Amino acid sequence: MGRPGGAARAGGSSRSHGGAGAAAGAARRAACGAGTGPRSLSAFTEGEPGEGREPFELPRFWAALGQTFKVTSQEATKLSLAFSRPPLTSAEDCQKLSEDVQNAILAVATVYYWLPKGQGTTLRKMVRDATTEVVEGMIQLTETILSAPLESLSQEQLISTGGVWEACEQASNLPRDNQAAVASALAACLGVVKDALEEMEHALVEGQDPYSDIMEDEELGFRGNRDTYWSEADRKLLSSCMGLMKASKACLKKVLGVVKAYGKADSPEQIAQLDDLADIANEISPSVDELALSMYPPMNQLAVRLNAAKLASVLKKVLEITKTSHVCPPSEEGWVQFLTGAVDHNMNKIKNFTQGQL
Repeated sequence: MGRPGGAARAGGSSRSHGGAGAAAGAARRAACGAGTGPRSLSAFTEGEPGEGREPFELPRFWAALGQTFKVTSQEATKLSLAFSRPPLTSAEDCQKLSEDVQNAILAVATVYYWLPKGQGTTLRKMVRDATTEVVEGMIQLTETILSAPLESLSQEQLISTGGVWEACEQASNLPRDNQAAVASALAACLGVVKDALEEMEHALVEGQDPYSDIMEDEELGFRGNRDTYWSEADRKLLSSCMGLMKASKACLKKVLGVVKAYGKADSPEQIAQLDDLADIANEISPSVDELALSMYPPMNQLAVRLNAAKLASVLKKVLEITKTSHVCPPSEEGWVQFLTGAVDHNMNKIKNFTQGQL
């Protein structure tokens, strides 16, 4: 299989030379040919699904996706082992390896495109992200093989191979329908909002300097108290801002609960309603972050007011969409009304505290 040692050494220590480099390069070109190269990866991730493939069967799709991910994982193992130690792989085996990698990547891309938008844009985005991670992992593995000397299995190659394995294992953890996908997205948003709220609560309770990790700047000089502590007026405003952040957490928690309890993905209308809910709920986390950042000293109260108003608007949209969707039966309308009132109450207090800033 391998060439004589002298011939191998004549090609240099890098696997970008000789048979090894040809195989790794061919494998990478195979990935690029499947629409996953640097210039075409965006086209892959932004491409349109294959609408009109009837009848679409979700169980068949998941079985096929799982199989293609499994095969890709196996091909990554074969490719890595082939270039883990001398002698160099033969040209014939190089060709076979590159074809197998190409076929695996093409199969992954093909199955991904089976999933129509009608199954839910939230679900499709999660499948797309998982698929892209598999493809990018294979590209990274081939590039690692190209750059490493053919002496032993490098740490970088082990990490890259493990990265492909981990990405391929995601297939079994993906949500199986749009209801589960939206619930997963809401849970992720809730986690981020919880972290932001806890961080701000800690800063307020401890009364600590939020910039204590920043060293004194030689040009700007020492950061005085004005930059590191809240005034009494600031703290009054902060109380209502914290109320708005807590309403954000409560909103996401309640919406997640009703999506899990009542959400369905049996009809186009139900799927679309879930996507609308996920789209607007995704705006809560960045809006909370913007408000939290503006709350740190030195506080610009007008900026706080504007960011609070943006968050309040997003929350009211989430509550409105929730109330008019199938996830909110009459028995759940009470908390929607309560949270809407809480948002208005805190926003009105923020407006009163900052009236002099206008």
